[in-house]
Amino acid sequence: MSFKKERLEEIVRDYAARFFSLYSNRTSMITVTRVAANDKGNLATVYLTVFPETQEEAAIDFAKRNRSDFRAFVRYNAKLMRTPFFDFEIDRGEKARQKLDATL
Repeated sequence: MSFKKERLEEIVRDYAARFFSLYSNRTSMITVTRVAANDKGNLATVYLTVFPETQEEAAIDFAKRNRSDFRAFVRYNAKLMRTPFFDFEIDRGEKARQKLDATL
C-alpha cells in the first residue's frame, strides 16, 4: 500500500469520526472502524459499526443521505488535493470478530 493511499484513508477516517460525532442524533453510537480507498484515490468506502445493532439500518441510511454533506465537510476541513466520493457500509469483519471474542 502506498503512503499516499494510507494517509488518505487515515485522514478520511478521522474526519468521518468527527462528522458523525457532530451531526448524528445520538440515538446510536456510530464508530468508524476503517476506510478503504481505491488506488486512484477518487472513491473511498467508510466502514462503520453501530451500537445497538438494531440501529444499523438507520445509521447507514443517515450516512448515505448525508454523503454530499460529508464530502463537503472533508473538502473544507482536510484540504485534500482531490476529495474522493464516499460510500458507507457496515463492517461485517468487525462484527464477526466481536462475536468470536464473545464466544471465547
